[in-house]
Amino acid sequence: MEQHLLFEVGLALGIIAFAGLLSSRLRFSIVPLLILAGMLVGPQTPHFGVLDFRFIDSAPLIEFLGRLGILFLLFHLGLEFSVGRLVKAGRSIIRGGIIYMAINLTLGLLLPFLLGWPFKEILIVAGITTISSSAIVAKMIVDLKRTVRPETEMILGLMMFQDVFVAVYLSVVSGLVLTGATSTMNVLASAGLALGFIIGIVFLGRKLLSQLNRLLNIPSDEVFMLVLFAILVIIAGFSETIHVAEAIGALLVGLVLGETEHRERIDKLVVPFRDLFGAIFFFSFGLSIDPLALGGAVLPALAAVGLTLTGNFASGMIAGRMSGYSHMASTNVGLTITSRGEFSIILAKLAMAGGLLPILQPFAALYVLILAVLGPLLTKESRWIYISLSRIFRWPALKDKEKPKQKQKKAVAESY
Repeated sequence: MEQHLLFEVGLALGIIAFAGLLSSRLRFSIVPLLILAGMLVGPQTPHFGVLDFRFIDSAPLIEFLGRLGILFLLFHLGLEFSVGRLVKAGRSIIRGGIIYMAINLTLGLLLPFLLGWPFKEILIVAGITTISSSAIVAKMIVDLKRTVRPETEMILGLMMFQDVFVAVYLSVVSGLVLTGATSTMNVLASAGLALGFIIGIVFLGRKLLSQLNRLLNIPSDEVFMLVLFAILVIIAGFSETIHVAEAIGALLVGLVLGETEHRERIDKLVVPFRDLFGAIFFFSFGLSIDPLALGGAVLPALAAVGLTLTGNFASGMIAGRMSGYSHMASTNVGLTITSRGEFSIILAKLAMAGGLLPILQPFAALYVLILAVLGPLLTKESRWIYISLSRIFRWPALKDKEKPKQKQKKAVAESY
């Protein structure tokens, strides 16, 4: 009932806090624990009087707070970079994006084709398995303190490249699934609008830098935050209305404001909101997954996970090496972009609306969950993975700046 709304939100925050304490104790990424925590509760959970863990009344509010979490995660990530750095890396980003899409989309089309699924289902699965989760990737980069690494520029660029691809792909697939037809002009217009929006924000941000510095020259922290939040939500909301992911809108705002003289002040004030709302997002995502409906999709999901791990690592390694990154940096690219999330769920819901095969729902949920767990784990252990593979492929030894800190130095030395 509505009078229990505040208590339900309190219960959700309590579960999130417990997951945070557990992740701290285990020294493991909080992301998969939050998703698992969300899966363990939800509509399928028994309730005991006032202790109702189904979160029926509070689900819309929790989902909205989770959307704010995406905005703050990507906005803060953008603060760590500058528009100038990404512009200079533009050529390698385009080249890397094409390589990434060519490999992963091909594998995504191949799996459902071999399973004998219909054409529309093949397109849905290809989209589910191709696009990385911007929110999870951003969280991992921040948690592992990798924002200063040069290869993170390519990771950010790949997310932007994927968003332009999403605009085109979603236009085509939604047209086919929901109406049975699509317009070439509509597809081209959607892609051009997404690309134009990204370029426009970057261009205006650089041209209006002095005006932004004056606008944000506000003594009061309270008013400063109000102006900052207004800019963030308006730009992200506008990007959503033109079918560009709201997360990319938030990332662009961060990139632009990261070049202002107020960057350090913004960073200090935004971090608490990033951590709070970001945690709610991953918990909310877990709430959307029904663990009782996963059974029949186990084998297809595991096969998709295997292909995704292979395709992401191969494309990250090829794109990274072609852009001049070291083998270790290229390994980081391939492993960091492994996680899947929000876009995969959007496509699964589109399939449900279009009356496609019911197996697509549990398939998407299980696939996303496995990679949401494996993604952070593989990214965290990227050095160990590189060392193991370097013995097989005879890659160069790690440079001093790429080696682990104190506790791992001995293990790395012994591995040679």
